[in-house]
Amino acid sequence: MRIKADWYRGFLVALFLLTGCAAVPLIALAGNPFASQTDTSSAPRDGAPGMGGFIPGARGVLGTVTEVTADHFAVKTQAGEIYTVHFSANTRMMKQPPAPARGERQRGERPQMQPIHPTDIHVGDAITAGGELDEQAKSIGAVFIVQLDPARAAEMRAMEANYGKTWLAGRITAINETNITILGMLDHVSYVVTVDENTSFRERRDSVTLADLHPGQQLRVNGAPSGKFFAATLIHLMPQRRPDATEQTPPNTTAPPQ
Repeated sequence: MRIKADWYRGFLVALFLLTGCAAVPLIALAGNPFASQTDTSSAPRDGAPGMGGFIPGARGVLGTVTEVTADHFAVKTQAGEIYTVHFSANTRMMKQPPAPARGERQRGERPQMQPIHPTDIHVGDAITAGGELDEQAKSIGAVFIVQLDPARAAEMRAMEANYGKTWLAGRITAINETNITILGMLDHVSYVVTVDENTSFRERRDSVTLADLHPGQQLRVNGAPSGKFFAATLIHLMPQRRPDATEQTPPNTTAPPQ
């Protein structure tokens, strides 16, 4: 199975936006355990999580482990749904390290994910899994499973609770003067984001303008609801993938049969 290298970043670090609300598209936010520790392509900027690109078709589940067997985990999402996460010897399992204390992290450095075994995951652990999802059967043939750091898992759930209240993320579907219509990343709902002279636009470290936004691009929006609109104070434009982005086939990442 051939997968773009960015898919791994999208899966493994959905760690601040994925929630227990069943299956959602995966978004790249920070670190790639297969990349150099000094890679800064998705490092956080301006106090926000680092931004990569949406990964088309990538689906995942996040929740708390309620059952452990020799070939699958049962996971309860925050919405109360139970998903079966199937794994095999081909499933890549990693443990998310705790976030470094403020001031301890060097610029461009990221704590490394640590490989783990199925026996390292226990009832009560928070995990996120990505792979071949069957939404009707509520099961997933996992290509990756990440055991989440408890503090970061709590942050993710808190961020999900504020989705639509203090922030949005999604793909631009239309722009009409100062109104930007996006398809929401977590809920697949259309939102109309309004901007004005006080709205800031950023792409990584650079300032951009409304004219730099186009349908098809992905963005994150900070702001608040205002009537039927979402009034933006800050828009982070997610960098587009390079057209020559290479594809690679990682070892032992074939999804197990369900």
